[in-house]
Amino acid sequence: MNASKRLAIFDRLAIAIPDPQTELNYTTAFELLIAVVLSAQATDKSVNKATAILFPLANTPEKILALGEDHLKETIKTIGLFNSKASNIMQLCQKLLRDFQGQVPQTRAELESLAGVGRKTANVILNTAFGQPTIAVDTHIFRVANRTGLASGKNVLEVELKLEKSTPNKHKRAAHHLLILLGRYTCIARKPHCDRCPIHDLCEYPDKQPIDNLNK
Repeated sequence: MNASKRLAIFDRLAIAIPDPQTELNYTTAFELLIAVVLSAQATDKSVNKATAILFPLANTPEKILALGEDHLKETIKTIGLFNSKASNIMQLCQKLLRDFQGQVPQTRAELESLAGVGRKTANVILNTAFGQPTIAVDTHIFRVANRTGLASGKNVLEVELKLEKSTPNKHKRAAHHLLILLGRYTCIARKPHCDRCPIHDLCEYPDKQPIDNLNK
C-alpha cells in the first residue's frame, strides 16, 4: 500500500470517527492504568462495571494497598483472571510508591517495569494518558492492519512497528483508537460490515464484499 492511500484511509477514518477515545472509564492516569491492566482478556464493558465499584473505594496506589488484596479480588471477581490481576495490581501499586512517588511513569521502559504491564498496556497509557503517538496493537488492530493492507505482519510487534513507521504524522496520535473502533464495530472478525465501512474502496482485503452485492 502506498503513502497516498494510507493518508486517504486515515483521513476518511478521522471524518467517520471525529473524536476517537478509549471506551474504558477513567479520570486519572492511574485509573486508566488499572483499567487497562484489568482489560487483558476482558471486555471494556466488563472492566467498566468493575471499576465503577472499585474506583469510588480506591483510586490511588495508597488506597488500593489499604483496601487489601482480598478485598480487591472480591471487587474485581467478575473479570477473568481476577486473582492474578489483583496480585499484579498490588505489586504495581507498591512499586509506584517506592520508585515513582506514586505517579504513573511516562516512558515505556518504566511502565513495563510494573507488574502486569506489557508493551501493549504501556503503549495504551503513553497514548491515551500522555498523548504520545504510540500504537498498541490488540486483536482488533492486528486484524484491521492485516486485512486492509495497512500493515501486514505475522505478530503484533511486527504490525506495530510497521504502523508506527507508515502512519501519516498528522494521524499518529489518533491512529490507535481509530483502528480499534473500526475493528470493534465495522471490520469485525466474522462477516465484516463492508456495507458501512468508510474505507471500502481503499481497503485491499481480497475477500471484501462488493458494494453492488451488499446493496442487493
